[in-house]
Amino acid sequence: TLTVTSANHWMTAWLGLELNMISILPVIAKQKHPRSTEAATKYFLTQATASALMLFASTINAWQTGSWNIMQLNNKLSCILMIVALAMKMGAAPTHFWLPEVMQGTTLATALLITTWQKIAPITLLYMISNHTEPIITLSIGLLSILVGGWGGFNQTQLRKMMAYSSIAHLGWTMTVISIAPNIALTNIIIYMIMSAPFFTLLMTTTSKTLQTMTTTWTHTPTTTIILMLLLLSMAGLPPLTGFTPKLLILDNLVTHKLTLTAATMALLSLLSLTFYLRTTYLLTSTAPPTTTQSTTTWRLKPHQNQTTAILTPIALFNITILPALLT
Repeated sequence: TLTVTSANHWMTAWLGLELNMISILPVIAKQKHPRSTEAATKYFLTQATASALMLFASTINAWQTGSWNIMQLNNKLSCILMIVALAMKMGAAPTHFWLPEVMQGTTLATALLITTWQKIAPITLLYMISNHTEPIITLSIGLLSILVGGWGGFNQTQLRKMMAYSSIAHLGWTMTVISIAPNIALTNIIIYMIMSAPFFTLLMTTTSKTLQTMTTTWTHTPTTTIILMLLLLSMAGLPPLTGFTPKLLILDNLVTHKLTLTAATMALLSLLSLTFYLRTTYLLTSTAPPTTTQSTTTWRLKPHQNQTTAILTPIALFNITILPALLT
């Protein structure tokens, strides 16, 4: 990832992405289970296809313009191919099919790695070529991702799949604004990572994998339940939580650039995501049994596991006051 983020030449960036992919494959396939092997295979095939497409795009650009510099992606065709390749790398619609499947086949820790760290490299490259991107293409990918992310998460009972669709929807918000205001797009994806990390950490602590097992949380640790509820609402983008800020900034920028219809469509489509966030929140907080649990408890909290959560949760929930200072 660091090789990609510090690269200046397309071949170096490609090499970094290949190393990154080869390194994470054993992490995905670590569990001796057909599901994890399948997940690793799917991840490998998708990422290899995206890498090949990326190499093809950069070669066309070098052939036409004589430059391998990442910032000088002047050829129109290679720019379109590059956006598609990077969207496939991240898991944005319409090349999102691998993400829910891969996340469902891995552990919660690896799922966290795929939704956060693995997005850094492609997002950096997208940020670097944002001056040359076609707004119509990024807007189309973004709107489709928000739609797919909302609709796909609707009937999910598996938390990892639900978080995969949530990731697709957040990527959609990033993609829509990347060619208009790349700094805000970057802010959006960073905030999403800050929100996902404590959410996944708490799920790991409570070993919750489905909506049903989440209902037992309230009986044993009310604090965890409240934090999970706030994190879900923050991801949904409800004020005054952190998740609301990037959405507000993105919509504001789109309206400023006379894209009011697009902004309105995005706001309406985000209600799809809000539905499954609210459903999960309702299950967490409002369906708690008075004395007994609904399913067997498979966990007990260990104090040392919560350091990451303790650091990231306040930022994930209440940094709305410092954000304007960061952006100016």
